[in-house]
Amino acid sequence: MAFWFNISTGKVETDETRSRGEDVMGPYATEEEASHALETARAKTERWDEEDRAWADEDGDD
Repeated sequence: MAFWFNISTGKVETDETRSRGEDVMGPYATEEEASHALETARAKTERWDEEDRAWADEDGDD
């Protein structure tokens, strides 16, 4: 079973209760992972932003 995080309600949903549309993030393997979806997304975005800055800095050295 997959788990989903609904950003509108702030609740974890299952395949059976999953809302349709753009309000869900997932799938996640566990309810715990789904409950931390926003924190996980924020951490990944910050890491990608840092990688982009580093890449831009390297590109400017050429």
